[in-house]
Amino acid sequence: MNRRQFLVTTTSTAVALPALAQAKKSYTFGLVAKSQGNPVFQAARVGAMDAAKELGAKHGLSIKVDWRTPNEEDAQKQAENVEQLVLNGADGISVSCSDANKLTDAINKAVSSGVPVMTFDSDAPRSQRFATFGVDDVKCGEQVMAELGKAMGGKGVVAILAGNQNAPNLQKRAQGVRNGAKAFPGLRIKDTYYHKETPQDAAAKVEQVMQANPDITGWAFIGGWPLFTDNALKWPPGSVKAVSVDALPPMLQYLRSGHVQILLAQQVYEWGWQSVALLLDKIHFKKNPAAVHVVSPLVPVTKANVDAFRSEEHTSELQSQSTIS
Repeated sequence: MNRRQFLVTTTSTAVALPALAQAKKSYTFGLVAKSQGNPVFQAARVGAMDAAKELGAKHGLSIKVDWRTPNEEDAQKQAENVEQLVLNGADGISVSCSDANKLTDAINKAVSSGVPVMTFDSDAPRSQRFATFGVDDVKCGEQVMAELGKAMGGKGVVAILAGNQNAPNLQKRAQGVRNGAKAFPGLRIKDTYYHKETPQDAAAKVEQVMQANPDITGWAFIGGWPLFTDNALKWPPGSVKAVSVDALPPMLQYLRSGHVQILLAQQVYEWGWQSVALLLDKIHFKKNPAAVHVVSPLVPVTKANVDAFRSEEHTSELQSQSTIS
């Protein structure tokens, strides 16, 4: 299955042909990610642009993606961008929430104004959004811990690197790590460490924590922020074990060097692709997804399969699969 064959299965009431014939031929979808500087959201942007072009051509439509993302994480700016998109006449909006509490009101106001909203990566579950696309965050954290526990031989001291303390997806992933640790009686969680979500700030946090806590022998990176910089992990390869979410190209050097034992790749390109596809289904074809949470599975990447993962043939195949639950 290639990326262009990947379409989420939905269920809806059939729409009469005359209604479809009268549907609009031009749409603008707003995409509000957490930050410009995070490479995972740039990948999502590319996915959205590709979907707009390809789905537009397939259905004879003009689809524009209006990218409204703060330079750095700022939930208030995200809320303002959602409001501005509504004022500017956007037909639908997809947002990754830096802080669900601050985004919920903006989402609800947009929906009340007749603009459907969905979320990706980081949800606002108490809002009136019609769908969310991304991993199951609790299971994601549990999977990180399961892999890390195996790599550490079931014993040692673990630190959790957790990014923005207010991000709902990261809160759930951190909880998942703590849940998963219960399966390893010989492991102890030192603490959960938060930081500004830039590669430099994340790498600095890891170094600071290691200097203050030399007993740490394992890191659970529930986001791969420090791995987007060179020389972020100062320990000799293998002396400290690490498992990280995400597997973008700059991160793979740490897998090859042995500083990281496994990467769990999110389908970040699909965050954007599915934002456009689900909004188009909702607004143009009057279809709702079969489930509110459209789940994309994590793809394990190890030293053994990293070269296959990086090849164009295998990357396309691995990153284009999704399930609904």
